[in-house]
Amino acid sequence: MSSDVDPAQPADLVTEWRALLARHAATACALDRELGEHCGLGMSEFEVLERLAEDESGGGQLRVQELAEKVHLSQSALSRLIGRLEKTGLVERHMCPEDRRGVFVLLSEYGHQRYQEARPLHREVLERTLTEPPAGA
Repeated sequence: MSSDVDPAQPADLVTEWRALLARHAATACALDRELGEHCGLGMSEFEVLERLAEDESGGGQLRVQELAEKVHLSQSALSRLIGRLEKTGLVERHMCPEDRRGVFVLLSEYGHQRYQEARPLHREVLERTLTEPPAGA
């Protein structure tokens, strides 16, 4: 460790890191609770629907690997989540015609409708949790 590092700096960074973690946890919990109660979706489920809806140039479909990077889930966790979304008719899986190992996830019409219904609540929760001062500040 360098001897010219300000000893107060690491403490400040740790305080900032903990505040970031607390805000993330509060936002994630609020999203999970409210999206679940009002829309029957979890935060990660909504995020998958949104990422697919945003990919209009690709027809509302992404390769599983691309989607995993965008939603910050492991491929195995994402695969289980996609399975749940597929069972409820929100997404469909299709084999990539050019690469038989590749799998595309496609937003269904029903999935697009559910996304549109949940989006205002998602934005309301983000507005409330990310613009108000954190508790204890």
